[in-house]
Amino acid sequence: MNESMPFNDVDYTTLAERCRGDFPLLARQMHGRPLVYLDNAATSQKPQPVLDALQYYYRQQNANVHRGVYQLSEEATAAYEAARARVQRFINAAAMEEIIFLRGTTEAINLVAQAYARPRLQPGDEVLISAIEHHSNIVPWQIVCRQTGAQLRVIPVLDNGELDQSAFAELLGPRVRLLALTHVSNALGTINPIAEMIAQAHRQGIPVLIDGAQAVPHLRVDLQALDADFYAFSGHKLYGPTGIGALYGKRRILEAMEPWQGGGEMISQVSFEHTDYNQLPYKFEAGTPNIADAIGLAAALDYVDNLGLEVIAAHERQLLAYGTRALQQVPGLRLIGTAPDKAAILSFVMAQAHPHDISTILDRCGVAVRAGHHCAMPLMQRFGLAGTARASLALYNSRQDIDVLIEALHQVVRMFGDATTEGGQ
Repeated sequence: MNESMPFNDVDYTTLAERCRGDFPLLARQMHGRPLVYLDNAATSQKPQPVLDALQYYYRQQNANVHRGVYQLSEEATAAYEAARARVQRFINAAAMEEIIFLRGTTEAINLVAQAYARPRLQPGDEVLISAIEHHSNIVPWQIVCRQTGAQLRVIPVLDNGELDQSAFAELLGPRVRLLALTHVSNALGTINPIAEMIAQAHRQGIPVLIDGAQAVPHLRVDLQALDADFYAFSGHKLYGPTGIGALYGKRRILEAMEPWQGGGEMISQVSFEHTDYNQLPYKFEAGTPNIADAIGLAAALDYVDNLGLEVIAAHERQLLAYGTRALQQVPGLRLIGTAPDKAAILSFVMAQAHPHDISTILDRCGVAVRAGHHCAMPLMQRFGLAGTARASLALYNSRQDIDVLIEALHQVVRMFGDATTEGGQ
């Protein structure tokens, strides 16, 4: 966030006004009020080109992929593999073979935990994560540590939401076999300095997995520059369909891994005595893939790139700055997560009301925000909270959306009183 930005000189509305009509659901009303959708960190809305791509596939191309020798199957295969190539270009992977389609970030992390980490971990080894991780980047490592006798170590978080880099350097010891780290915190918006952290880990020969679910909608990701060994993200947070995501892995690492799941497609030859596995990436794509949603994801990436991810990021930075300034004027409200380098996520608590009450009142005003622990219970415990209310922004949000949010929060103040001590936390 650029605190020196001249607020009066910023056009907050151009991108949102240009794009909002592309998202049909945003035309809905909630409780008689125009919908203000501020839960984009959970899932984003889908533009018409994505909906059109899904409908076109099911109307015109629906067939199974890869093994059909008839035209319809060949068309479906071409569209599915074109989607893989589209993901490769979007994150600048070195090769299509390094892109594995999965249900999303959670499944991708579980694949790495079981197919990469589990065969390599031994008692006394360590897996290093951070205190700001989503449960999907905590629980798989707890499971694999329990299976192998390895230990889970945690990088602490500072009061402003930044990771303690001094502690990180100390924890990055000779027993660490993997660093698994979020790029952007879903609960705080903190953008971790992953390029530097990856480099530190690699200097000690430690491979790195990055949870990019909250990063790819907001930041340009260049995996050849970052040099992460694994990188995972989900389509539904990037204006694409639910149930589709991608795992990037360096080719040499993926080739050395055993498959996670067995079945059709991931094989080249099967007998009752022995099975030969398929080549990358199909070795990790057992069964019929999610063809339609991969194609829909490619349409979402086209949509984002046509707008310009840098343009989207600038718009969101401006909106984050405006929203931060506005929220700080609400009596009894405290922002949680004030790192200087943040994505467009605003988590907060209010002295007057529990986050669930805040969300309920906002809903009656047409404003959709998430309330709770945001699948980050250890992080909430670190800050002594049961949860927060979270407004997360996207390219179709505007300053007017923030204004409606602020007015609704003032209604919370009026309903519960201008308290000076936090309650319900």
